[in-house]
Amino acid sequence: MQSNLRIAFIGGGNMAGALISSLVNKLAAPTQIHVIDLNPDSLQNLVTRYGVSTSLGTEQADSNLRSADLIVLAVKPQQLHTVAASLSPYIQSQIVLSVAAGIRAADLSRWLGGYQKIVRAMPNTPAMIGLGMSGLYAMDAVSMAERNVAQNIMQAVGDTLWVEQETMIDAVTAVSGSGPAYVFYFMEAMQEAAQQLGFDAAQARQLALATFQGAAQLAQQSDESVSILRERVTSKGGTTYAALCSMDASAVKPAIHQAVMAAAQRGKELGDEFGQN
Repeated sequence: MQSNLRIAFIGGGNMAGALISSLVNKLAAPTQIHVIDLNPDSLQNLVTRYGVSTSLGTEQADSNLRSADLIVLAVKPQQLHTVAASLSPYIQSQIVLSVAAGIRAADLSRWLGGYQKIVRAMPNTPAMIGLGMSGLYAMDAVSMAERNVAQNIMQAVGDTLWVEQETMIDAVTAVSGSGPAYVFYFMEAMQEAAQQLGFDAAQARQLALATFQGAAQLAQQSDESVSILRERVTSKGGTTYAALCSMDASAVKPAIHQAVMAAAQRGKELGDEFGQN
């Protein structure tokens, strides 16, 4: 359902492209979306594909931002301090939605001269096909209506989950933000094992991907917990039981727990490092 929302993107990379592809002609007309980026090829691609307006910047904001209702910060974390400095003169009452990993809202607010209508989002790469999972956190100055606007933007590329404490964004990063890599890692191992059992690479890929897709859909559609679904596949003394016993003996589950905790800790460390600017 198209609205009158005017959206400005700073950064025209993969995440911005994913959001724009889902927003254009649905939540906003192409004329209501403006993109600022340093890469002329990225901008031309967005113009060609979606008909949005663009500006080729040198990390500098432009006057199109003044008329925006919402500004999406989709640049690399290490660029955000410079971008925020150039953005400050154009900030009036817009919602600022940051998808830059690791940059805390308080630090971004400080770089914007104390501005506090800021929402942080932590999406993941499946957003590029509309199946993302995004954690959201809003500063206190963001109204419920403004939270809904930010949520509608991120729901264009998948599901959303609000957290009331910003520290939980590090946990979101550890679970769903980094999570696709864990799944790909497991897929990779399954494919390698399938090849060791005699399948060629294409067959191994087909078996692994179809299994993950089917299992995820089954879990999504079932009212039962994933542990119950696992138990239903596992007959004592059978093949699945043998595999799971082997994983337990190798402490696979504790290793996964430890890995997710390590990701959360690194997320906190990155926030500390980026916020020192």
